[in-house]
Amino acid sequence: MTSEKPPALTFPFPDPPLPGEVVTVAPGLLWARLALPFRLDHVNIYLIEDGDGYAVLDTGIANAPTREAWQALVAGPLRGRRLTQLIVSHFHPDHIGLAGWLCETYAMPLLTTQTCYLGCLNISLSPGAMDLPVYADFYRRHGMSEEAVRLVTTQGHSYLHMVAPLPPTFRRLVAGEVLTIGRRRFEVLTGDGQAPEQAMLYCAAERLFLCADQVLAKISPNIGVWAVDPDGDPLGLYLRSLSGLIRDIPADVLVLPGHNLPFTGLHQRCAELMAHHDARCELIARACATGPQSVAEIVPLLFTRALDPHQMSFAFSEAQGHVNYMIRQQRLVWITAADGTCRAALPA
Repeated sequence: MTSEKPPALTFPFPDPPLPGEVVTVAPGLLWARLALPFRLDHVNIYLIEDGDGYAVLDTGIANAPTREAWQALVAGPLRGRRLTQLIVSHFHPDHIGLAGWLCETYAMPLLTTQTCYLGCLNISLSPGAMDLPVYADFYRRHGMSEEAVRLVTTQGHSYLHMVAPLPPTFRRLVAGEVLTIGRRRFEVLTGDGQAPEQAMLYCAAERLFLCADQVLAKISPNIGVWAVDPDGDPLGLYLRSLSGLIRDIPADVLVLPGHNLPFTGLHQRCAELMAHHDARCELIARACATGPQSVAEIVPLLFTRALDPHQMSFAFSEAQGHVNYMIRQQRLVWITAADGTCRAALPA
C-alpha cells in the first residue's frame, strides 16, 4: 500500500499589497499590510465591507509611521468610505496597538474578547510592569545570564509599550456567537496558546477564515510562557486549538492570517505545525538525556541564529513553553540546583 503525499499549501495571492494599497481577496473584502520595525516586518489587516463603509480587523503598532499608513489608506483606496467598527483579534501590540487612536479618530467602536481587552489594558496602565524584579528573577531562575536579563527586561520588553491607550468601552466577542458584518455572517471562534482567547472569524457561506496569528503559512507562531504566568502551558492549549480547527473548519477554506500570505490548505498546515512542535519536544528530550538542561541552555538548541534582545525574549518564552508542556506531560521533571537554577531532566 502506498501513502498519498498530503496536498501542498496554495497561495492564490502571491504578491502582498504595497504600502498604501489593498488587494481584493473576495468581493468586498480587502487585504492591506502595515510595516513593523522587527524581523517579522509586517502585519496583515483586513477590511470587510459593512454597508457604506468597512469594518477593520486589527491595527498595527502605535507609532507615527503606522498612523500615517492608515491615513494614506483612508485617503487612497478607502476614499469616500467610512470605517464602521474595529475588530481586534488579540492583545499583541502589532494587532491592538493603534486601536485607541483608530477608534477615536474614526469614531468607531471596538470589538474584541474580554481577555484581549483586559490583558492589553493591564499593559497600557502599567507599561513598566515587566521591569519588576519578580520577572527578572524568573529569567535568572531558568539560567539566563545577568547581561541577558538586563537586555531582555529593558530592550526586549519595549515591544509591549507600542500600544496607545484603549477606548474606555468595548463590545465583547464570545466564541460561538454570530457577527454580522454587512452582508456576511461570521461565526466567532477563539483559540489559545498563541494569545489567550484569540478571536477568529469564519464565514461558512464563502469559506473564508480570518484566523489572526493562530495559523501562519511560513512561520510557526510564537507559543511562549511569559513571566507573569510562569507555570502556564500555552503549547498544550495551542495544540488543542489546532486539533479543534481541523475538526470544526473545512480543509478548503481561504485562510486569511495575521502575517505571511493568504493560503489554502488549513488542515495540512495545522498538521505541519503540530509536527513542528513535536519535533522540538523530541530535540529537548534528547538534550535532557545527556543531562539536566536549563531553559537558557535549551534556547540555542531551538534557535541557532544570533538573537537581538527582542528576539531573545520570544525565543526564551518559546523554549519555556515547550519545557512546561513536557513537564505537564510528565516527560520531564524540574530539579533545582544549589544556586537556585531550575533545570529540566528526564524522570528517574
